[in-house]
Amino acid sequence: MNTCHARQCAYRAAQALLALSLVLNAGCSSKHGKANYAAAGSNCYAKAVPTQGEGGLAWGDSLGSAQQKSLSNCIRYAGRSGGTPDTCQVVLARCKHSR
Repeated sequence: MNTCHARQCAYRAAQALLALSLVLNAGCSSKHGKANYAAAGSNCYAKAVPTQGEGGLAWGDSLGSAQQKSLSNCIRYAGRSGGTPDTCQVVLARCKHSR
């Protein structure tokens, strides 16, 4: 007789769901989140934030272009989120070295 108690069945169902989710997510593990920036050659990034609201992060070919884009994004996002767009400042700006 092949019966399972409620606790055993729940445990087996949980194992099956975990295995299924691992199989489904395995195809996503080889994708890189920033591959599109690396392919485009943008290796500099900057982050600008306002005193209130959402800030902006941007990538660019040079440090100056990344800073300008992040300021523009900050002004746009701060205005949309009810923040203070006129207080946006770049707080982080760096370039990654090519390998």
